[in-house]
Amino acid sequence: MRWKRKGASTMARDRRTVRFDTRKDVDFVIIGSGASGGVLAKELATAGFDVVVLEQGPYRTAGDFSHDEMKVIFQREMMRHPLWSDPQTFRHSAGEKARVADSGPPSALYARGVGGSSVHFTANYWRMRPVDFRERSQLGEISGTGFADWPISYEELEPYYTRVDWEIGVSGAPGPFDPPRSKPYPVPPLPVKSSGVLLEKGANKVGLHAQPAPMAILSQPHNNRPACVHCGFCMGFGCEANAKSSTLAAMIPLAEATGRCEIRPLSTVFRIDTNDAGRVSQVAYVDAQGRQQAQKAKAVIVAANGGETPRLLLMSESSRHPDGLANGSGLVGKYLMANGHSLVHAVFDQPLNEHKSVQVTRIVHDFYDNDPQRGFYGGGGIDARAFIQGSPVMFAENGLPPDAPRWGKAHKDLLRNDFTRRMSLLASTTSLALESNNITLDPELKDRIGRPAMRMTYHDHADDLAMMAFLQDRAVDIAEAAGARKVWREPIVPETVLAHLLGTCRMGDDPAASVVDRYHRAHDVPNLFICDGSSLVTSGRGQPTMTIQALAFRAAEHIAGFARRGEI
Repeated sequence: MRWKRKGASTMARDRRTVRFDTRKDVDFVIIGSGASGGVLAKELATAGFDVVVLEQGPYRTAGDFSHDEMKVIFQREMMRHPLWSDPQTFRHSAGEKARVADSGPPSALYARGVGGSSVHFTANYWRMRPVDFRERSQLGEISGTGFADWPISYEELEPYYTRVDWEIGVSGAPGPFDPPRSKPYPVPPLPVKSSGVLLEKGANKVGLHAQPAPMAILSQPHNNRPACVHCGFCMGFGCEANAKSSTLAAMIPLAEATGRCEIRPLSTVFRIDTNDAGRVSQVAYVDAQGRQQAQKAKAVIVAANGGETPRLLLMSESSRHPDGLANGSGLVGKYLMANGHSLVHAVFDQPLNEHKSVQVTRIVHDFYDNDPQRGFYGGGGIDARAFIQGSPVMFAENGLPPDAPRWGKAHKDLLRNDFTRRMSLLASTTSLALESNNITLDPELKDRIGRPAMRMTYHDHADDLAMMAFLQDRAVDIAEAAGARKVWREPIVPETVLAHLLGTCRMGDDPAASVVDRYHRAHDVPNLFICDGSSLVTSGRGQPTMTIQALAFRAAEHIAGFARRGEI
């Protein structure tokens, strides 16, 4: 079928007032409004298509956000659906009984709400490098892994990285280890804070190179959004100033302003239906009032994240798709990657006041590339920041060194004095693709609307753990060289941090070895597209959001072209 661009008259509809009939086909239903879904919504609505975005969380605006630690962090306001409980289960291997993982690590961490996790993220915006896309060809096979090349190159994706810089809003300056770029950053780096100064000082002393951190937080006004006010509530919190470049701030308003995009919050999708021809026909969901609904569509784009996307596809089995939708390869949910991390904490004699301003202003990328001399695969970067959850309550609970007194005057003195003298060094690393690491449906546990719980099976590869330890050692070197009076390591505990859910519906040219093609179209279903962290073939070095958004800009361009040419 051939779709035509809507006429200019439709622009007369008021922002956020367009409502589409569930019984009539819209051009696209997008499931999820996060890093990729928000971009896709803006791009396709701007291109003239009618778009419905189904988002399981609420629609919050800047005025809804607060600095209430108890509400945001401890009550997990951003992390859990406000209407339905959403339990998860976790196991280390297929032979192990999965346990409920709803209340803490290991569990999959992501926000529920319009804008998704881009609302509460730290906003590190590293690009991948050319090597990330072709490591399999350069390094060869890594035994026991699904190590593979991407079907696209960095050079092909670079223009879309640049669009992320300029349209989303990224502050930065090129560093010595950055990949080639076609255009400078739109605004300069954020002002360096104490942790950045100390990282640079320590790095210089041990022969390393600190550079400005690219951050999706505005250092200057850009695209009708204000500059950062340096309140210090970035990680885990929504931005009250709209300076953080979430899709909620940067993309969703533009999508809605077209009069062609309807955002439906509190819409929990439980199935994608297909017709007798095997094409997607509608998306079934539970609305804010708890009623079952179904939105008809000419095409569907799943952008629900690397955990929820395979979960939904597996829930959408049928006689034509008995193993789940788009799962002819049997790879939906497999090759889960989560990026490795390790932490070092340091206390200095002088106040640092790291609780103010953004989390990160300097990074070290000397160890980004794989080095065979290490004896294991991997690479990554080191940043310096406030205590990893830099708010006072979190510091009081988890911020003191292991040998610190836990009560009495000495305890209170440490809380009082060290809070402003602390910083952390976070190492972010690669995560190898293992077929045994996966997302499946729990056979026993269900949520309150009857959906099978997400079951995660995950076990860190030995090389990933080795890379975490290697970078942790380098972080200790930096902290000591910077003059810290006390340094200690956070224990590297496998399988605890699953904040980046990647690789579970990987891209590829071979339908037998991938779920979607190079344009994010499902090999098995011509009018189904999948574009989020699940599409990644390799994990990169720890900060995937910018790559996810670059892929979304690229996918939207191709999907719009397919629709105009009648190729969907």
